[in-house]
Amino acid sequence: MVDWDLAVTTGTRLVRPGPQVPPDVARQAVSDLKTYAAQAHGHVADFTGLDAPTDQSSVVVIDRPGWIQANAAGFRTVLEPLVEKLQERRTSSSLVGDAVGAKVTGVQTGTLLAFLASKVLGQYELFPPYGAPAGDRPGRLLLVAPNIVSAEQEMGVVPRDFRLWVCLHEETHRVQFGAVPWLREHMMSEIRAFVDATDVDPAALAERVKAAAAAAYGALREGFDPDGTESGGSLVEAVQTPAQREILDRITALMSLLEGHADFVMDGVGPSVIPSVGEIRSKFQARRKEAKRVEQVLRRLLGIDAKLRQYRDGERFVRGAVERAGMHGFNQVWAGPANLPTKAEISDPAAWVTRVVTPRSLPA
Repeated sequence: MVDWDLAVTTGTRLVRPGPQVPPDVARQAVSDLKTYAAQAHGHVADFTGLDAPTDQSSVVVIDRPGWIQANAAGFRTVLEPLVEKLQERRTSSSLVGDAVGAKVTGVQTGTLLAFLASKVLGQYELFPPYGAPAGDRPGRLLLVAPNIVSAEQEMGVVPRDFRLWVCLHEETHRVQFGAVPWLREHMMSEIRAFVDATDVDPAALAERVKAAAAAAYGALREGFDPDGTESGGSLVEAVQTPAQREILDRITALMSLLEGHADFVMDGVGPSVIPSVGEIRSKFQARRKEAKRVEQVLRRLLGIDAKLRQYRDGERFVRGAVERAGMHGFNQVWAGPANLPTKAEISDPAAWVTRVVTPRSLPA
């Protein structure tokens, strides 16, 4: 299905190395990010009431090729059920075509990874490397040093403040999964179910591919509406089966919670430890909006704009829930999968509080 070695090679060859800085500046950036990630852990734990085990291997500062390699390994893990389904339908006459197709898809995947590798500031490594047991190691926090340095240079913000600001957001994700034992496996099982629900029937797949092509053409032709809103959906939405849409609603709600919680924590902690947090937030939001037209189209087609909406909608949910139930009441969201907000509740935190939070947890 995908030649992953070729994907990594292609992505590494195509990705730009990042800003050119003296070696001592690069070493300082790496040192700063490790230091600030450790500081962020304490801030996040104090603010949220959540804590997670931490050690030197839980935070890794990497470059863009390192991010490509880590994510190719993760993607290979999550796509394995789909590969097995396709192999069951494969005949001996299709072996040559499969080999050629894997090479083509490998180049395409590598090109996509190269594009994303220049955008991501950091991430929690949810999936273990391909072939490793799911519980083989806890997820790591990956901080992409050249992207963080590039962003702070582009925006003209204080490096120390911006690096700690990024670490607060990303460390919150590591704490979420580290402090809530069931969360990682729940997320992985939902994503595996989404992949497993893929319809590999050639006729049905062909119809969805046509729909995806139409979505891509419409986006490239129309771009964005004059008021700045997106027109149409992403390629991911265009090729979904009905079963996948139900699963995606749950994943969307969970991702909105996680991203919104990280933004809420970042804004809650930031003013007390980051003097220029207001300037950073303002410039970072402006940077998101000023993406060039071609990049805007690609972001929508790849579903990246949906992720940006998750930051906004999720933060509103968390803020609304904490205002109504307090941090202790809100933290009941981590008690089990049944306490997670639905997609509808993300837009209605009061409904979630009514359904989940016990009366004794509500503030007087």
